[in-house]
Amino acid sequence: MPPLAHQGLQADINVTPMIDVLLVLLVVFILSLHLRSVFPLNVPPPPTGARPAQSSPQVVLELKADGSYAINGTPVAQSGLEARLRKLAAGGQRQLIFVRAERGRRYGEVVRAVDLAKGAGWKVVGYMP
Repeated sequence: MPPLAHQGLQADINVTPMIDVLLVLLVVFILSLHLRSVFPLNVPPPPTGARPAQSSPQVVLELKADGSYAINGTPVAQSGLEARLRKLAAGGQRQLIFVRAERGRRYGEVVRAVDLAKGAGWKVVGYMP
């Protein structure tokens, strides 16, 4: 019998770990199906005659390439920007605002606009390309 070094490499895939993972996932899925029937979920019916809540339109603060600002396409002067953002925040009822800066605006200007929005009462800021 030749030494092990002279037998060459084996190109077989070891499927034992994959089968182990597959069996664990199978057991988890079977248990989750069983637990669905053990813990019933009672969802109240929708109120009759009530209209679904109208979702408010998203607010987008735009920083234009020419140095101006706009909210949802409406131009806003920089001096009145904070007051307009505070009014749109509706006293904390609206929490999400999107910021879109065009190419050519400096990073510091974007940061100042986000700070202005946070100071006006917006809690979550999303950035748009």
